[in-house]
Order: sequence, then structure tokens, then C-alpha cells
Amino acid sequence: MKGISKATTTALLAGGLMLVAGSALAADCKPSKWGADDEIGSANYVTPAQVMAATKLVKKGESHGLGIVVYPGMPAFPPRSTALQIVQPGQHNGRNLAQDFGWDVVYNDDLAQLWFGTGPQIDGLGHLGEAGVYYNCNKAVDFIHITGLKKLGTHAIPPMVGRGVVVNMAKHFGVETMKAGQVIASADIKAAANAQGVSFKQGDVILLHTGWTDGMLASDPKGWVSGEPGINNEAAVYLASLNPMAVGADTWGVEAVPPPKGDKVFYGHVTLLKENGIYILETMNTGRLAKEGVTEFMFVLGQARIKGAVQMIINPVAMW
Repeated sequence: MKGISKATTTALLAGGLMLVAGSALAADCKPSKWGADDEIGSANYVTPAQVMAATKLVKKGESHGLGIVVYPGMPAFPPRSTALQIVQPGQHNGRNLAQDFGWDVVYNDDLAQLWFGTGPQIDGLGHLGEAGVYYNCNKAVDFIHITGLKKLGTHAIPPMVGRGVVVNMAKHFGVETMKAGQVIASADIKAAANAQGVSFKQGDVILLHTGWTDGMLASDPKGWVSGEPGINNEAAVYLASLNPMAVGADTWGVEAVPPPKGDKVFYGHVTLLKENGIYILETMNTGRLAKEGVTEFMFVLGQARIKGAVQMIINPVAMW
């Protein structure tokens, strides 16, 4: 191609191959088992029967927030960040609002600049796809806009109520805190669940405890966000086969970082989100549950409903 550099030609060819791959993926895509128009995936498991069954798990009246505290400057997957300002509108430089309210009122407001994918979060079905294709064969060009998703937004997820289970993987490996890159394979999950008396049911929220956030976030925040223990690609396939409502962990990305040899980094997100419509819960506060030996509980989540959001900071509640 006369007049075009080798680098530009390579880039154009690569772009063309990506378009072809994307078209092939879209052509091969099979509609969700909940129908071609479905946008909520595994949240369809929330039925009156599932809710009633979950309420029966509350026997002691105990409750625990699964969201850790999000703070300004908190480490996060780059380039995500959190900044917070407390402001007093109309009250600067000696001004007050007495003339408006008839009494000496003072008040504060919050002004935040943040990424919703920071700290404890739910990954919506519009978060991650492959070659321009997302859950239920939705093409990026059709529904992703800078002002918000036109489909698959987290605002559309109904209240998630169901049975939650914790599998203590740190205990399985005989440690308090697993190491960055340490792999959790399907055989490990099965063995740990069997030893700890954990069973899996359709519509469960499955949480894996690794000790990573408890052991690393405060003491080594840079190390905490630079790697993590987690599932490998085949474990994601196994977990998806259990038909859960969500899969999560006390790590910022659920999957092993760095990934084991032969694995694609974060490809478990494709398996769970894109291929199966299963939500991912990250940086869950599972330490207390692991310490007290809680393996089964009622899970309740009602996320902030900001239209078109991809992810959302959350604080689900575990009750038992």
C-alpha cells in the first residue's frame, strides 16, 4: 500500500481481523436460556420460592455487610479511582442561609468523582464481552454509549435475594492468606466444599474466601491491587455449570493474577458474564463468615439504580 507505513498497514489488518472475529462470534452466538430479549441473566432465578427458601436460613438473627469501606485514594484496577469532597453550598465566606430558612441552618453535601468499579462491586452483564459481543448476543455498537448503556445496565437488576454459600479456600490450602497468582481449580472447590459441608444449589450466590483483602489491603495496598489468588479458566466453567446467580470472592477480580500458564487473563469473566449471564461480585468482605464458620446464609442485595451503569459499588447483606 503506497504511502501507508508498515505499522499502519499492520494495525489496519489487525483491526480487520478483529471485525471478522467479532462477526464470527456474533454469528455463532446462541440466545440466552431466558430468551433472546433477556437483559438480567441469572437474576431470573429470583422467584418467590427462592426468596421464601432463603428466609428460612436466618436462624440466629445475625447479619453482616459484605461490602468493605471505600475510601478516597483506595487502590483499584487502573485507571479507576475515588475522590470525595465535602461541600457547604451557599455557606462560604461568612454567608449563611438564615434568610432562606428563617433559622441558622448549616449543612454539608457530598461531591464525589469515582468509578463504580471500585472496592465491593457487582459486575453487570454489560461489563465485559469478547470481540464486540456481550451477553445474549448483544453487539457493542448497538447498546454501548458514552452516556450510559442502552441495554444490560445494572439499574435493571432486580433485588437479588437468595441462598449464599462461602467456601473457605484459604482453609483448604492451610493458610490465612493465599498468595498472588495462587490458583483455585475446580478440583479445589469441590474438595473444599466437601470437607466444609457446603452444597451448591441453582440460584446460589457462591463466594470464595481467600484471605486476600483481610491480609493485604491495609498492610500492602500496592501489592493487593497488583495481583491476587483466584479461579482459573476451567474453574469458571465449573462454577457456571452449577447455575448460580452470582460468583464472587474477597479479591478485586475473582480470577488468579497473574494467570496460570495457558490461561487467558480474566477470561472467566467471559464465561460467567457473556456466556452465562452470571453476575460477578468482587472484594466481598467474607472474613467474619470464614472466622465464624458460616457456610450458608440469606443473601440480599439492592444496588443503587443509576441508569445505564456497567458496575456498581455495593454492600450486600448476609443474614443467618
